[in-house]
Amino acid sequence: MKITTVNPATEQPIQTYSQMEKDEITQKITRSKSAFPNWRMDFEKRKSLIYDLVSYLRNNKIQLAEVATKEMGKALKESISEVEKCAWALEFYADYGGSFITEEVLNTDARKSFITFEPLGVVASIMPWNFPYWQALRFAAPCLMAGNTIVMKPSSVTVQCGLELEKAFRESGFPEGVFSVVIGSSEAANNLIDSDVNAVTFTGSTNIGAMVGKRAASQLKKCVLELGGSDPFIVLEDANIEKAANGAVKGRFINCGQSCIASKRFFVSKKIVNEFIEKFIHNTSRLSVGDPMIIENDMGPLVNKEALENISSIVDDARKKGANVLLGGERTGNVGYFYKPTILTNITPEMRISREETFGPVAPITVFEDEKEALRLANDSEFGLGASIWTENLNKAEALSRRIESGIVTVNNVVISDPRIPFGGIKQSGYGRELSRYGMLEFVNIKSVRFYDQLIHHHYVE
Repeated sequence: MKITTVNPATEQPIQTYSQMEKDEITQKITRSKSAFPNWRMDFEKRKSLIYDLVSYLRNNKIQLAEVATKEMGKALKESISEVEKCAWALEFYADYGGSFITEEVLNTDARKSFITFEPLGVVASIMPWNFPYWQALRFAAPCLMAGNTIVMKPSSVTVQCGLELEKAFRESGFPEGVFSVVIGSSEAANNLIDSDVNAVTFTGSTNIGAMVGKRAASQLKKCVLELGGSDPFIVLEDANIEKAANGAVKGRFINCGQSCIASKRFFVSKKIVNEFIEKFIHNTSRLSVGDPMIIENDMGPLVNKEALENISSIVDDARKKGANVLLGGERTGNVGYFYKPTILTNITPEMRISREETFGPVAPITVFEDEKEALRLANDSEFGLGASIWTENLNKAEALSRRIESGIVTVNNVVISDPRIPFGGIKQSGYGRELSRYGMLEFVNIKSVRFYDQLIHHHYVE
């Protein structure tokens, strides 16, 4: 069985790869397990190699970025930023990872009590195509620094990106088996989960995530799921409209709108909606859409034909049910999966765009009467990943942020992932956390140890 990657800007095949058989995957796991005992023992070596990897990424960022842009269509300047962000996250964990897993001494009735944070072993990583470097390394950085080893299956859309990461680790001097890559589709992912790994992490769609979680749970393997989102973007009447309109462009159209934490549902106070829409349209119309390899272009194509057809059908559904298309609303060009940046109003609950995760450059705007309605609309979703609130009243923002049903809330900026803070969602957006100390602790054994001088008496319960 073969996998052929396709350039979404040209619709031309890039390269064909052979999928790995179950025996090959088993061999990868065996090498990873063999590498684990030595890898877990030497924190300073792990730290030094991570720094070497940081240097490799920074020295090769243009070449790595070009691979990502050709495989999935991201604007080249965004791909370069993605590689730079990966280097930052790795450096962050090399700098601070040791403090995150320092043993904790406790006061109990025992003579000595402490908690250790020990790596689990081999972690299977199943990663998506939309941020092929960042989503792989934001998980890998804390996981490796904690002492685990990793076997990763990249998306079949971005196979070469996965292989480039494997090469980066090899060229940086990492021992064989510490970070390796499996090539294949869903069958390879299932074989990876079923193999002798100790834990599983998955980033991708909610439907597939549910299947991954079920499969891992049936084998009692720890699992972290980072799934879809339909983030609300709430603009209150006292917001700085200029800043909000600028943020709306960044929040909605980055990566051609193909991001789990992109702003996907826009709720704007009726008192300032006209001014906001005017500025939003003005800013959006200035985006340059075209060949993503041209550094001046802001937005490239959608990832594939299926994605283009899906976003077209979502907009057509909204249009048929009464939505007003203020900008865009159609594909552009005869070659490539390009779609015009689109802004819609007059959104109603029965439209698909109100309920589904919109993975493309389409911004639906809904007007609200007051903050109570804004909160109700924002929380009326099966997803709960991120949210952004725009207001000059920070007390009001804090009150609302505590009532938003999501894992992340950002005030007066768009939602972004950051190695310094936890990343993850609730509801259908998954469970567990990546990044920060909390992400590092997801794949460790939190072990309690106590020393006693004598047997405890009168101990009647567990």
